[in-house]
Amino acid sequence: MRPLSRLAAMHLVAVSALAIFPATSPAQERAPVAKEIGKAYGVDSFGQVVAIRYTFNIPEFKLSRTWVWEPKTDTVSHEGKDKQGNPVKVTYKRGDLDSQSDDVKKNIDPAFVNDQYVLLFPLHVAWDTWATVTDEGMHEMPLSKKSARRVVVKYPGEGGYSPGDTWELYVGKNKRIEEWVYHRNGTEFPKLYTATYEGYKKAGPLLLSTDHEGNGDGKPLRVFFSDVALKVTGSDNWINAE
Repeated sequence: MRPLSRLAAMHLVAVSALAIFPATSPAQERAPVAKEIGKAYGVDSFGQVVAIRYTFNIPEFKLSRTWVWEPKTDTVSHEGKDKQGNPVKVTYKRGDLDSQSDDVKKNIDPAFVNDQYVLLFPLHVAWDTWATVTDEGMHEMPLSKKSARRVVVKYPGEGGYSPGDTWELYVGKNKRIEEWVYHRNGTEFPKLYTATYEGYKKAGPLLLSTDHEGNGDGKPLRVFFSDVALKVTGSDNWINAE
């Protein structure tokens, strides 16, 4: 198995990213549990969020990327390192990608969508009406071997940074995800990621899972978030996730 390159790490655990809120995409089959999952994580109150800050980390690859996303204007601020290890700091609007540098278009924005989706995936289950969501009933979870409801989220095979990806979510009675399995449709390593869904914290109106420990194509792999905080309507103060 070939080592993971820096570029591949940029797309590690990348969920299907057609765009965060595409303007035109046909609605797909969606089980009622899609909205129930989103509600458990605060999707109904997301309109209060003015900005969200977080750092995406993969210790195995010494990878760390810091983001601030302002959803009302879809403005992204990024701090991290490029493929050569040089510091990078940039702010851009996703609606103006065509006017951005190739680095933003080809590397930074795909990395942003990757990291944002991993952090906010339960909300995307409710948001992304172009993804098929099926409720497959009770199954054994792959890591703990306990029983939970398996919910499969599959993205269309065309468009975006990582089309055709499929997620298996193992959901508890409280509609919180306990484990997940990611099947990447593309060619980049890893194509299969199985992990826990833990490190739960509250940040303003949102419930967030900040720690995912498991394996990518059979090798130990941990993805976690640090320095997670929100700003909400009516306040300039950051609310730390606790």
